[in-house]
Amino acid sequence: MKTFTRLLVAACLLLITPLALAWSNLGHRMVGDIAERHLTPAAHAQVAELLAGEPEPTLAGVASWADELRNDDPEYFKRSSRWHYIKMTASCAYEPEQNCPNGECVVAQIERQTALLGDRSQPLAARRDALKFLVHFVGDVHQPFHSGYRDDKGANDFQISLTTDIKPEAYARSRYVDGVMGTNLHSIWDYYVLTSRKLDAKTYADLLDSSSPWPTPAKPILATDAPAWAGESCRLIDARHLYPDGHKMDIGYLDAQRPLAEQRIRQAAYRLAALLNETLTN
Repeated sequence: MKTFTRLLVAACLLLITPLALAWSNLGHRMVGDIAERHLTPAAHAQVAELLAGEPEPTLAGVASWADELRNDDPEYFKRSSRWHYIKMTASCAYEPEQNCPNGECVVAQIERQTALLGDRSQPLAARRDALKFLVHFVGDVHQPFHSGYRDDKGANDFQISLTTDIKPEAYARSRYVDGVMGTNLHSIWDYYVLTSRKLDAKTYADLLDSSSPWPTPAKPILATDAPAWAGESCRLIDARHLYPDGHKMDIGYLDAQRPLAEQRIRQAAYRLAALLNETLTN
């Protein structure tokens, strides 16, 4: 009966268009890769210890783990799916009782997973999961549509007809016909804006990591900064006019928005590195 239940949950989840994913595997890998390059020796040693035994024991290698639970552990994904995003208010101010009841949002989970990771009394497995969640959630909160305030499920309900030669991810291939992809604005930001650069993750990470000097923090980056990161994402939606005028799109939108997406990847990586250094060095 337990096996049947797991299979039923998995089947139901596969019928649902992914609402919780942020950045593609490409984006999340870059956040993890760039962050790991800027860890202190002590933090790097802790990461290596925690990820020992993983198929790819690096921050890049585990960066998409929280999304892969959809297929690998559907019950765990169902419990954690609301942790990938936050529904903000129109003011883009974080109001926990309204935006994050019972801690079921990305901001509260960044704080919770940071506390778990830094608690050496916790079992190794719990701290390992906390690290994998953190790598992913810090990336998530920097994707603007994971902190939106409109009633369109983070732009999942804003439909787009995209003319592109980029092949979609496996779950969406049935909607790609004659060079036109039927998708939504959320997926445009998850996948197409970065993928249209047509670079592999390592080459792209090298480019972003060397594009400008790595900033030195004026103060330690702590999990309590997560509300500010969500507020940034929320304000960018209107400030940078991320909603297009219509529902037809081509490479022009992707080219115009890519610098902002790359900036958010760099910011996520920088802040993740600082957060892990602060949490794991002491």
